[in-house]
This record gives sequence, C-alpha cells and structure tokens, in this order.
Amino acid sequence: MRIAIDTHTHSVASGHAYSTVEEMAKGARAAGLRGFALTDHGPALAGTPHPYHFGNLRILPERMHGVRFYKGIEANIMDMGGGLDLAPGLLAKLDFVMAGFHRECFAPRGIEDDTRALVAALRNPLVDAVSHPGNPEFPVDPAAVVAAANEGGKAIEINAGSFRIRIGSKERCLEFARLCARTGTLIVCGSDAHCRYDVGRLGDALALLEDARVPRELVVNATVRSFEEFLERRKAARAALPAASV
Repeated sequence: MRIAIDTHTHSVASGHAYSTVEEMAKGARAAGLRGFALTDHGPALAGTPHPYHFGNLRILPERMHGVRFYKGIEANIMDMGGGLDLAPGLLAKLDFVMAGFHRECFAPRGIEDDTRALVAALRNPLVDAVSHPGNPEFPVDPAAVVAAANEGGKAIEINAGSFRIRIGSKERCLEFARLCARTGTLIVCGSDAHCRYDVGRLGDALALLEDARVPRELVVNATVRSFEEFLERRKAARAALPAASV
C-alpha cells in the first residue's frame, strides 16, 4: 500500500518544529507524495500559533512545488466534553481537522475519563479524525473510540511518528487497526512530521496496517481521490446539520 497525502505535518509555526510550509511542500515532493495537510498544533499548546494563523491559511496556494496543500489543524482536546482550542468559525474554514490529547492541555485521567473526552471530540461535527489515539499515556477504550468514529464516518489515525516517540504505541495502534479492519472504520495514516525530512515517513505505520489486514479502501489518504471524497463527505455532513450545532 502507498499513501498519497500525508495528513499530519507541522511547520515552524508549531513552535517545536523546524521547517517552513514551503520546505514541508518540498519534503512532500521529495517523498513522492501527491500532497500534504499542514496540521499545526492548536493555540493552547505552549509555543504554538495565534488563532489568526489558522484563519490566514487561506492566503496560501492550493499547490506548492507540484503537490497539493490542505489547510488543517491538530486541535487540542481541552475538557471532558471534547472541547477544542480553536473557535468553531475558524475550524469550519479548514480542510481537515484532527483532535488529539496533549498532556499540557488535558492531563491523563484514566481510561473512563480519557475515553469519554475522546469520544466527545469525535462527536464534534467539525472534527474529521483523532490523532494518535494509540498513545499509551492516554489509556482509552479502543472499541468505544472506534465505534464513535464509525458512527460519524470519521477516521482513526495510525501515527507513524508514535512508534519512535511514544513508547508502547505499536501494540495499541495494532489493536486500533484490527478493530477498524473488523468494523469497516476509516483510517488516516500520518507521519507527524516536525521537519521536512520526515514528511511521508510512513513505513512503520504501513507495515502495521498490513499486519492488521486493513484493506486499502479504508485508508482515506491512500489516494488523492479517496482523501478528497472523504473531505467532501465530511463537508456535506456538516452542511446537513442545523446551524446551531456546528
């Protein structure tokens, strides 16, 4: 299996990453990708950009150095209700919204509370996927999280960077991948690159998907077409909701 779009990348705007957006685009091209989503960390994490950063992504071109550019965010889950650290009006202007745990914004509280918060985030109509849910620091119930993603037509991330920086993630990610394969739940596969040289570095995650026997059609960023169809479905689902709920 190959991946066309890296759905999890960070630029220098994230504060602890080291490449500009243009450099990330060059990294995507060098890795043979068709595109990348820029998902800088939400503003509640130390050193990260002001909300204006996300609103102003609209000025960037859709193509850079021969690859497609998607405006995104890795928003921080802030509370038990799945609240995020960017206003709904700004989230709605982005192409791809992930939500995830970072202990500086939401300290681990145990399996019951962590699961409740992650499921609540998945039920936010503006969230498209959850980032690195296999992180063992947050011991969620994989079955409950996968069920919530499946119900909403959303995606579970298999995060390649986790295998290097979140010790113990591989076993948890394998459990998530097997559950997704069994239930037909969508997956995104992202590098979590914090510099241009890691864009498209997905080998460990792809090997895990093979071990879990995840069919290609469940991996929404395997092709440009499948990723853009996923984004269109998510956009249509939001448009069908009452304005007050978005």
